[in-house]
Amino acid sequence: MPTPETMIRVGTRASTLARTQTAWVVEHLHAAGHRTVTETVSTRGDVATDVPIAGIRGGDGVFVRELERALLDGKIDAAVHSLKDLPTELPPGLELAAVPRRATPFDAFVGRTAPTLAGLPGGAVVGTSSVRRVMQLRALRPDVVARAIRGNVDTRLARLDRGDCDGLILAAAGLERLGLSGRVTELLRPAGFWPAIGQGALVVQIRDDDDATRLALSAIDDHDSHAAVRAERACLARLAGGCLAPIGAWARREEGRLVLGACVLGPRGDGVERIESTETAAEGESPEGLGRRVAGILVARGADALLARARHDA
Repeated sequence: MPTPETMIRVGTRASTLARTQTAWVVEHLHAAGHRTVTETVSTRGDVATDVPIAGIRGGDGVFVRELERALLDGKIDAAVHSLKDLPTELPPGLELAAVPRRATPFDAFVGRTAPTLAGLPGGAVVGTSSVRRVMQLRALRPDVVARAIRGNVDTRLARLDRGDCDGLILAAAGLERLGLSGRVTELLRPAGFWPAIGQGALVVQIRDDDDATRLALSAIDDHDSHAAVRAERACLARLAGGCLAPIGAWARREEGRLVLGACVLGPRGDGVERIESTETAAEGESPEGLGRRVAGILVARGADALLARARHDA
């Protein structure tokens, strides 16, 4: 095991939320007897806040690529990510070493003129730049307007408070970690509203030949959370969807078995079509096996065509 003198250089994005999440990881590494230094790395997703994420060149992974490059260049030893920002295909030489205990995986509605999506008046404006959220909002409330509002959580809440929109859809976990749970007016849960793959989970990425850092991080890895996100990411990878695709999923442990539900969304005329499936892991089935099996069911029900239409309309 690494000695207490081992120094782990931990990379983080610059946003308040990213630094808060990284501070949690660092605190637990200190509790395990390790020393750390935190390095801040600027990403394209943090800099280009005036356009929707899907409009940034190479949009899939815009919040992680610079951190991954710093890992591969040996400038840091570990990178802390929101797992939902991480593409399913990792660069050669990197691995996901630890997934701490997952926070609330669902989306949250923060309402200004009404506390729930159902209570909004027709023509109300809801701030979100996520294709997955926009699709589900359109399915639930085709009479409201989705407006792309980016920036960090504080920036988006400030825009809500000054009247730029009637409500926001945000990740509940981010609000929790910033001590802003009180702003949530409605928790959006499946099957009405599906979260992003890996939402609510943190992940610590390392070089795959760094045995010392891997061992140090094993102290903060949560087995059930790690298994859940492995299933979700395998489902996403089988569907050939990036982290920006209109795909939602939620895996969890129920009565000792891993359960995975997933949803694929796409346009249908003036409306939205959705395909869903929820399955329980068979005896001895791996999380990845469950994820691929659920994806196969979705494909059999028409998911590939639905995703193709979604990509065409993007």
